[in-house]
Order: sequence, then C-alpha cells, then structure tokens
Amino acid sequence: MSTGNTILEAKGLSKSFGAVTAAKDINILVHEGEIVGVIGSNGAGKTTFINMVTGYLKPTTGTITFRGSDITGLLPRQVVRTGVCRSFQVSQLFRELTVLEHMLIAIGMMRAHRLSWLAPLHTPEHERHAREMLARYTIEQHAGAVVSTLPQGVRKLLDIAMATVAEPALLLLDEPTSGVAIEEKFPLMQTVMGQIVASKAACLFVEHDMEIVEGYAHRVIAFYEGRVLADGPVKDVLANDEVRKYVIGSEIHREKEKA
Repeated sequence: MSTGNTILEAKGLSKSFGAVTAAKDINILVHEGEIVGVIGSNGAGKTTFINMVTGYLKPTTGTITFRGSDITGLLPRQVVRTGVCRSFQVSQLFRELTVLEHMLIAIGMMRAHRLSWLAPLHTPEHERHAREMLARYTIEQHAGAVVSTLPQGVRKLLDIAMATVAEPALLLLDEPTSGVAIEEKFPLMQTVMGQIVASKAACLFVEHDMEIVEGYAHRVIAFYEGRVLADGPVKDVLANDEVRKYVIGSEIHREKEKA
C-alpha cells in the first residue's frame, strides 16, 4: 500500500563482517505515511538493515537515500537530524532515572542537539512538553517512577516516546513488542500506531508476532539469510510458500520453545 511519495530508498545494500555476510543486495522503497512490517527469523538481517539506515552500521556497498538526500554512512546523531529516528529491541534507558527525567533528556538533546552542563534540562517549558508526550503514549501516570520498577511494556512506550520527540518523518521500531506480556501487546501497538498515523510519519517495525503484523502493517518485507525474500501486501507475503517455510515456520517453532 503506497500512501505517498518515496521517502526512503535503500539500493544495493550489503554488509559483511569479514567472511560473514549479514546483508546482501537489499533494495527497498518506503513511501510517505506507509507502515511496513519487517519479518524474518533471528539472524535474517532485519536489525542489520535498520542499523545501516540509522547510522549504527556503515554499509559495505550500496546507498541509502532519505527524502532525496544521500545519508549513507552518516553518524546516528546526523541521521536523527535528517528526520529518521528509531527505538531498540532492548530499551536504551537509565535504570536509576525516572520516566520524566528520560523525557527531559530527550527533549534537551533534541532542542540543543547536544547536552550541556550550562543548559538546564528541567524548565517549565520542557516539563510541559515532556508530560504532553507521556500523555500521548498513555504513561503520564508513571512520570515519577524509576525505570527499574516499571513493566516492560511501559519501558517500551517510554523508549518510543523518546524517539518521537524529534517528530521524525520516518520511525524504525526494532521489535516493539519483544518481552512484553501477551495482554499488553495489542494495547501497546494501538497506542504507538495511533501516534504514528496522527503524525503522518512512515514506519518500519520489526516483529515476530504475525498477528501484530497482520493487524498494523500496510505492507510486509520478509528477510531470509541477509536478503529480501518477499516484499508486498501483507496477505500475499504471509501466504508466500518460501515465507511460510523459512520465516513463519521458524516463528511457530520459536513460540513453541518459549511456551
């Protein structure tokens, strides 16, 4: 489902670590406002792709274009300034700080581009903005709580709220429901996707739960052994014989092992 002009283009992307090829010849287009599910077994290349787009890995070959500008090889902070933000599979949070303090740090970095001991983070304006963001993600009641005391679902929402402070045009979510209780998964995704749709941002989200993929993706990209195995409408990709064999089959086995 294409909802606008091309916002991201990955062309001929490959990434090698010595003799190991983690990604090879990846060609992907993402359009404005599009919600794309990214699936694949562990080690299929999904996170490698996200890391290349967001500057955490430099591609061995290929180019990444965002809004018509080449962002290949930019540092993560530089990529954020272009309008691309991300969350992580394991939330990147400080266990000893409160939820509100995390949001104040994110806002301070977004507004000043870097933190300074001379620039106060806790100002009335910053706190209003922080509490507004927490309310959008339904976690304002946890503002004073220390992160180490919170359930995984709240941590995930905080991590994503921090990533969207910069109002990105493209948001990449690496396994947003990983480690989240079953009963929390759909409410969490409902909250996150509601905010993304309201902001008109495009989104790629890596996910192992096929019900979540079917419920929220406009389109699905399936990875296998570092390459794109299938790319298209959700029903078509999930019905693809190779996807069912190499991706969905492995996910069913993964869930059985966890049970």
